Amino acid sequence: MARIPYLSAADLAPEDKPLLARDISLHKALVNNPAAARAFSGLGSYLRHGTTLDARLRELAILQVGWLARSPYEWSHHVKIGYDFGVTDADIEALIAESRGETTALDPVARLVLKAAREVHAGPGIHYETFAALRAVLDTPSVVDLVVTASFYCAVVRLLASLEIDVEESYMPYLKKYPFPV
Repeated sequence: MARIPYLSAADLAPEDKPLLARDISLHKALVNNPAAARAFSGLGSYLRHGTTLDARLRELAILQVGWLARSPYEWSHHVKIGYDFGVTDADIEALIAESRGETTALDPVARLVLKAAREVHAGPGIHYETFAALRAVLDTPSVVDLVVTASFYCAVVRLLASLEIDVEESYMPYLKKYPFPV
């Protein structure tokens, strides 16, 4: 159960109603502070629609953070979103295996992106060698977008955990398909 109330459009001033364009628990909680919700949504929208980073790679980085953080909300939402951007079941299975330190047949750039996301999550940032390898395969704007994406989603999973945001019933099948280890 969330630590703060979920608001609906009826609870908001007219100028804040668009903040609930996506009817999800996270947004229903964030609109308790419309200015914060607006700021949060601005960066989130850029990462979803404006980034130069390949969409599949972006989703793999987000999924990696969600998996490592054991964030049911983030994981379930981005398994679904990932499918929309080219992430496959084989990619997700490889991400889980790579997280255990296993080598997979995942393409080398995707493996590197996952490694970078793991390093951002572990902190304090991407190791020198990993960063150099990224620079060799991605242009500079895409490297920046990868760092911003992984860093932002590290913050998102902490926000979700701190506010105890509930996973919507429609996303539960993704948690059942790919459960966290016990």
